[in-house]
Amino acid sequence: MTKRPNILLIMADQLNASFLPMYGNAIAKTPHLQALAERGTTFANAYCNYPICAPSRYSMLSGRLPHAINAFDNASELPASTPTVMHYLRELGYATTLCGKMHFVGPDQLHGYQDRLVTDIYPADFAWVPDWTKGPRNAPTGISMRAVIEAGPCLRSLQIDYDDETEFNAQQKMFNIARGDRSQPFFLTVSFSHPHSPYTASQEHWDRYKHEEIDAPKVGPLPVEKMDKHSEWLYYSHGRDRYDIQPQHVQNARHSYYAMISYVDDKVGRLMKILRDTGLEEDTLVIFTSDHGEMMGERGMWFKQCFFEGSVKVPLIIAGAGWSHKGGVDELVSLVDLMPTMLDVATDGAPPEMRGPTDGNSLRRFSAETDSQWPNLVFSEYSDMGVCAPCRMVRSGNLKLIYTHGYPSQLYDLSTDPLELENLSGDPGCALGEARLLRLLLSNWDPESINERVLRSQRERELIYSVTSRAQNNWSWMWRPDDDRRYVRSGGDAEGTVATKGRARFPYVPSAQASFPGAPDSDLVPRLQPVRAK
Repeated sequence: MTKRPNILLIMADQLNASFLPMYGNAIAKTPHLQALAERGTTFANAYCNYPICAPSRYSMLSGRLPHAINAFDNASELPASTPTVMHYLRELGYATTLCGKMHFVGPDQLHGYQDRLVTDIYPADFAWVPDWTKGPRNAPTGISMRAVIEAGPCLRSLQIDYDDETEFNAQQKMFNIARGDRSQPFFLTVSFSHPHSPYTASQEHWDRYKHEEIDAPKVGPLPVEKMDKHSEWLYYSHGRDRYDIQPQHVQNARHSYYAMISYVDDKVGRLMKILRDTGLEEDTLVIFTSDHGEMMGERGMWFKQCFFEGSVKVPLIIAGAGWSHKGGVDELVSLVDLMPTMLDVATDGAPPEMRGPTDGNSLRRFSAETDSQWPNLVFSEYSDMGVCAPCRMVRSGNLKLIYTHGYPSQLYDLSTDPLELENLSGDPGCALGEARLLRLLLSNWDPESINERVLRSQRERELIYSVTSRAQNNWSWMWRPDDDRRYVRSGGDAEGTVATKGRARFPYVPSAQASFPGAPDSDLVPRLQPVRAK
């Protein structure tokens, strides 16, 4: 039998697709990702199924929508009984290895991977369980506008430490494969933390961009009284009312973000070079994507957690063995489609019997140019910190509906309103389209039931964490005995998370404190200039 193709899955974290040249950006310098795109397919409208890390990754690896596996937030456990693409690939004879971040929570830290090469950067316990009863200010992971004010170049950071380590171990694994027995196919996941906030980049990568060439957000901050409820909740959750964000802060953060993207691109280039130099390239399918996007100041919003395009769209590039299509695909796809895609490629169109339901479809249909029946429909969900009710998005064709349980919906026509500024919900001319999307959104998702399940899960996990944290019960998979001090672990308040990241930054930048009158610690003197700008 012909050897099954190897699969190399490369992930970035919090990468907004619109910041890449193959998605129309003229500023970013990413020659290696461009080269990969020229070899294969760029999906122009790829979406995550949950705009925050852990639930998005669980959905991608299991082929299930988040609510179907109780992936409610960044402290949700992926049940060990849930089949993943790794289990199916191992059944097909693959060796499965994880190198880098995956943000598994719970005692199962493999979920079908046979080996892990690097400690995870974030905690594996229930420290980050949100509490909706405390309102939108409850943000256990320390996401705040401090990251924007403190943005700029550095010599070293926690994320540079982590991603350099991830790259080194991935390279060594690839060399070991190349000089070993090549008859067994491999599935290697290389998952980087960049360009996730905080917005800090090496001076080398910062200097690849002129400060004056950094573009500003297309849409400026919106007044809070004009915001939808979801955006209003995030406004307070991120502390935007507590910090005075100046244009130079925004420019520094966006400059760092471009620099961090080039840093990831360099790593992709070195991995691709090893594939070429070792002769593995012709037998390897390469997939590049991100777990979610990043708002980067659009509408005055930052980070992820919402359903606007910057947060919920992701880059997706596929090229290599078992993939014949080249060019672009405009149809709507999502990360939940990756599991059936990989199994389709691994078996050349004869995937194994699924042991449970799946919610995605194989993207190889585009490779075979038989996409006329593609559903052209994507869902995304959110119920984590910052909001106080179940939220969901559906896009069908050019229409996109955003639903916040108990509050007015938002409807956008992305063909005429790509910046999502004109809410068409309630417009009589759009009534049929809105009703159709609402039926789709509610057809397999009951918000009342989800609300009850989320609140119950939060209470249960909070109890477990309150007990086990005192006993220092740590589920994190450890590569080295001191990694619990090097990376973010529970201890579990937001300030502890921020402090861990801050201590790792060199040279040290004093933490920004709330800067509006009456806010706590309002003695901030904002740093408006980067450490060194060319």
